[in-house]
Amino acid sequence: MRADGGPRPPQPAHAQGEPRDEAVATQEPADVVTSLLGFARTLRHAGVAASPDRVAAMLAAVAHLDVLDPAAVYWAGRLTLCGSPDDLDRYDPAFAAWFGGEVPRARRAAPVARPRVVRSAPLGTAAGSPDGEEPDDLATRASGAEVLRHRDVGDLTAAERAQLRRLFALLAPATPMRPSRRRRPAPHGSVHVGRTVRGALRDGGEVTRLVRHRARPRPRRVVLLVDVSGSMTPYADALLRFAHAAVRARPASTEVFTIGTRLTRVTRELRLRDAARALAAGGRAIPDWSGGTRIGEVLKAFLDRWGQRGTARGAVVVVCSDGWERGGAELLGEQMARLRRLAHAVVWVNPHKGRPGYEPLTAGMVAALPSVDAFVSGHSLAAFEELVDVIEHVPATRPRPGRQRRGAVG
Repeated sequence: MRADGGPRPPQPAHAQGEPRDEAVATQEPADVVTSLLGFARTLRHAGVAASPDRVAAMLAAVAHLDVLDPAAVYWAGRLTLCGSPDDLDRYDPAFAAWFGGEVPRARRAAPVARPRVVRSAPLGTAAGSPDGEEPDDLATRASGAEVLRHRDVGDLTAAERAQLRRLFALLAPATPMRPSRRRRPAPHGSVHVGRTVRGALRDGGEVTRLVRHRARPRPRRVVLLVDVSGSMTPYADALLRFAHAAVRARPASTEVFTIGTRLTRVTRELRLRDAARALAAGGRAIPDWSGGTRIGEVLKAFLDRWGQRGTARGAVVVVCSDGWERGGAELLGEQMARLRRLAHAVVWVNPHKGRPGYEPLTAGMVAALPSVDAFVSGHSLAAFEELVDVIEHVPATRPRPGRQRRGAVG
């Protein structure tokens, strides 16, 4: 046992009384990095998710320590590479095997609980920090950020919301792609007859090379309809920050509207680079913030004015709402079916879906779900990261109707 109550790290062979190898004492920094990367690979084989960002944190920590001190290397790896209590049971045998030459063996469950580590071993004074000031605990910060990713944004404190806003700024929503009629030269694909013939004429009438081309994919439009009614107030800020990240990533192919008792287009306001200024401008443009909810009527207004004219045609439409409908559920069902015929895919984001035991039993959700391709939650940062992947890869699951004349839908 350590003097501070923590478990004693497994000791390599030279730490158990054997003399150190002189080659180790003169080991180059590149060899140290290679050895630590090999240890990270060993951990991954043992079942520890030693991700690249955790490995980078371990290398940064070891840079401030004595790499010949096994206890320092042990604690640096344990604090940065382990993300859950289950990882600790796999970490010790892997450390002993890699640095001490022991064969990893399965650890039997101890009859008593593992002693709780009160504080981590100091990793050295950070560069630029005042004398006597201890650096932040890497494990505490990493685990805190990981826990915050899965917290419901409606239950966060003001300080946690401020930290989450910084994490939202790192989101980079990708845009789904669609095939295009425009083609570009490519080594594989169909033969470009015109260019092939013109090349043959330049070569005296003999075809010496087949010129090929293939379709060039284009970004598919993404339309976000964000519910800003009273029931969505705890989640409206997070949803609009996600919309701002989407507009910032693809300003030419992303449209954002807010829905409540009326329809408001806020794409221009969210194109501001700074998130705080963009949301403030959007808030000033929304006249029905924290009001009622008439999704069916607002959706009909969107389709009549924007969707039918091309905004929703072939697009991925994301509706962010809890489904509370004060108007008629029949109208909502009709407009969702109309939207489904126009759009490539329809995604519905409901923050309440992330709660245990949730079932879509409200009249609005019952009417909308038959026309939805993907039903996801939007209650946490991890849920928004999942939504990014859904928007990029969501397929149109229902068969497309036959070709119709413009204006015949609805």
